[in-house]
Amino acid sequence: MWDVPVFTDRTALAYRPDRVLHNKKGKTSLLIAIATPDDSNVKTKETEKLSKCKDLEIEVSRMWKMRAKISSVIIGALGTIEKGLDQNLHLLPGQLSAIKLQKVTLKSTACFIREMLG
Repeated sequence: MWDVPVFTDRTALAYRPDRVLHNKKGKTSLLIAIATPDDSNVKTKETEKLSKCKDLEIEVSRMWKMRAKISSVIIGALGTIEKGLDQNLHLLPGQLSAIKLQKVTLKSTACFIREMLG
């Protein structure tokens, strides 16, 4: 699910995580937080996303009777990453690597700058 609010009984700071993956057979749920901040704010943005989603993680576990986990994918606009990114990418399905994500981020930043200056 994406761009869909998760309704809970209690108040949480963030009802709308960037992505939610459900594994009904394994009874697990993965809340994915994605952001591309300025390179100097990568750690700050990761801390902000994780703290906002923590309440939602607890509520999803309680209401859906599933084991919930938060995974953050935060890459700076010029490719800066945090040390724990590889561990978070292993939680996600597919063959994702930090190098591939950095390339995509750099290309997107270059296109954005080209549009703004052109």
